[in-house]
Amino acid sequence: MKVLKFGGTSVGSVASIEAVLDIVKHSFDNGEKPLIVLSAMSGVTNLLTKMAENAADRIPFEDDLKFLEEKHFEVVKKLIAVKFQNPVFTKLKLMLNDLEEILQGVSALKELSLQSKDLIVSFGERLSNYMVAKIIEQQIPQTEFIDASHYVKTNSNFGNAQVNEELTHQLIQSLGYTHAEKLMFVTGFIGTNDKGRVTTLGRGGSDYTAAIFGSVLEASAIEIWTDVNGMLTADPRIVKKAFSQPILSYTEAMELSYFGAKVIYPPTMIPAFLKKIPIVIRNTFEPGFPGTTIQYESGKSSFPIKGISSISDISVINLSGSGMIGKSGFSGRLFTLLAREQINVVLITQSSSEHSITFAVNPDDASKAVKLIEAEFELELEANKLQVPVVEENLSVLAIVGENMKRTPGMSGRLFYALGRNGINVRAIAQGSSELNISVIIGKENLAKALNAVHDAFFAQLKKTLHVFNVGTGNIGSTLFRQIHEQHNFLVENSDIEINVVGVSNSRKMLFNSDGIDLTSWADELEEKGELSDLASFIDRMRAMNLPNCVFIDNTASKLPSTYYEEIFKANISIVTCNKIANSGEYAQYQKLHETARKHGVDFFYETNVGAGLPIVRVLKDLMLSGDRIVKIEAILSGTISYIFNNFVGDSSFYETVKQAQELGYTEPDPRDDLGGVDFMRKMLILARDAGYALEAADVDLGAILPQACLEASSVDDFYAELLKADQYFNALKEKANSENKVIRYIGKLEEGKVSIALEMVDENHPFYALSGSDNIISFTTERYKDRPLVVKGPGAGAEVTAAGVFADLVNVGA
Repeated sequence: MKVLKFGGTSVGSVASIEAVLDIVKHSFDNGEKPLIVLSAMSGVTNLLTKMAENAADRIPFEDDLKFLEEKHFEVVKKLIAVKFQNPVFTKLKLMLNDLEEILQGVSALKELSLQSKDLIVSFGERLSNYMVAKIIEQQIPQTEFIDASHYVKTNSNFGNAQVNEELTHQLIQSLGYTHAEKLMFVTGFIGTNDKGRVTTLGRGGSDYTAAIFGSVLEASAIEIWTDVNGMLTADPRIVKKAFSQPILSYTEAMELSYFGAKVIYPPTMIPAFLKKIPIVIRNTFEPGFPGTTIQYESGKSSFPIKGISSISDISVINLSGSGMIGKSGFSGRLFTLLAREQINVVLITQSSSEHSITFAVNPDDASKAVKLIEAEFELELEANKLQVPVVEENLSVLAIVGENMKRTPGMSGRLFYALGRNGINVRAIAQGSSELNISVIIGKENLAKALNAVHDAFFAQLKKTLHVFNVGTGNIGSTLFRQIHEQHNFLVENSDIEINVVGVSNSRKMLFNSDGIDLTSWADELEEKGELSDLASFIDRMRAMNLPNCVFIDNTASKLPSTYYEEIFKANISIVTCNKIANSGEYAQYQKLHETARKHGVDFFYETNVGAGLPIVRVLKDLMLSGDRIVKIEAILSGTISYIFNNFVGDSSFYETVKQAQELGYTEPDPRDDLGGVDFMRKMLILARDAGYALEAADVDLGAILPQACLEASSVDDFYAELLKADQYFNALKEKANSENKVIRYIGKLEEGKVSIALEMVDENHPFYALSGSDNIISFTTERYKDRPLVVKGPGAGAEVTAAGVFADLVNVGA
């Protein structure tokens, strides 16, 4: 025999009751005679409470009573054949008349006792169980309605009555014998005291009823049917990637429930726990899903934890002072005081010096707790042996739970790394010796961010989500969006990384969507729905969204974004940038940005600052991290200059070659922006700094390509006129190179802490001799690569390769 318990949402409407009937009939048709426990229809208990309170205040309750009647009568009209309706209407009406009389009595007395309130709210379960029993009786004639108040005997603690287990056991056992052939519908939540007065069992009372009946009748399982697919790894309203766990142990389920998982209430499980009866959490609206089985042992799992639970709003009380040190019985005195006044302590932590105790309570109990402590420890406070209790508010508790945590190294480290990486400060920590639960107290405003970050950290088989905020939607930005869209499925399947672009801005508009911006229509959406762009507002909104695993991407060439980098790092947000300005400005700024990123545990990736998509910065850092020493770096780091000198051959003049490069789009509108060497200088300066040298731009010896007259020309046309005049100078260079079987290259060097960039002529033995097209090339001579330098070569310009470099940096943040 099974016990099937259905919650309020399962009997909340005609459609949901039909789903319940299908489940019950399926069980019955399979040869079972389940015992069914129903809650009141959804919303009815709250309505009954409201009616009771209104009656005591002489506020009319008749409209609510009429609504209650119509709610139940409507179900009868829809689900019971007309010829069988009248007896059901009559019985329901008699119950409602009794309810009205009680409410009239409360109104006459202008007083609502706990006893009266229990009696009033008990009508919810009685109405729903009788009604549904009569509905299914049409198909299963041996159905019978059972009022559990005749069988569940309690004390007189109205509102939260304690069960008399011995007497209740006898009565239920007797019921089981006399109704062995019946399909019983039992009212949850209610009982009676020794005088026959109706009592209620408190929070989770209907589940408790199901567990009591299941325990006494030795059910094979107790199924709790609700509106979710079992117990999930986290609150699905906050963590969208939360999923149902197939198996939990009793202790795991109790821990998760205690810390906020509302699917079941811990006392519900005690009768089942004692008899080792499995509890199965099922979804009424998705009956094919197996749900979660809660049993004595959970067995092995591929995940290190079973779930992440939380209490969204708690207060913390800090008690400190020298009078606590070595004082035996102090903690007992404190917590006995709180227990006596029915103040529930959620979490406790104490310093090893015994100088302070921190404990968490419900915010409604905080001020009361402080007053009690001040009264109890008045003498200690006056003698300054204790400090005045300090209350901290607007806090939350996050707890990771799972039996696999026992004796598993690194659980705490993984938790605190996930929190720290996202800038979430831990105010207090508690872990029991069972190693089943690690709880932390954090700021309430960070709870959603923390839950998502920790969920990603512990459920590694799931994809990790990066939330991306991108400024700059030109060639590189738009190409990056296309690449992210095209590679989305590949990353999810092969790297367990999902990139979610949630903020986009250009110089005109900015757009945000925490669920992700559609990368197939982002441009139209930005134009149609975007707000006026303001970078300060963009940064503020990014911080306010408070999402986990955030990355800011700077795809601009503007100085303005770099002025916010430090602020972004301090918000524990990583940065990926192709913008060279931050790293090639003053050295003090370079150093501060890198130190800030390191201090806050976030990434600062800028591979595309040097060589577009070529792995140059990463190779340099890997060499240094491995303990190698840089002897010399030689590089050609301008695709434009590379193209020009690779094509300045044969009969072509330098003027014609530059003109051709501009027509092909290799140069800036003003070619001097490339040929002046400033961009090349910035790249070499970044490499030098990453190699450990504190250099400024003025320290770079920048050799000229162009004659001074070309640089000083007042316009682009005048520049070309001067360039034409300089043909003899460039032809002489070419002829000299040809005569020596060499080629002209514009090469940057880092050697002995000095950086220089100059025109050179190299022969066929030099690695730069065979360079072609617009390729970049860099040669690392190190202690390990002394005789044969390490060479990196490839395309060094273009939106496609630069966007690919930004994309690679972004994926590395996720990794």
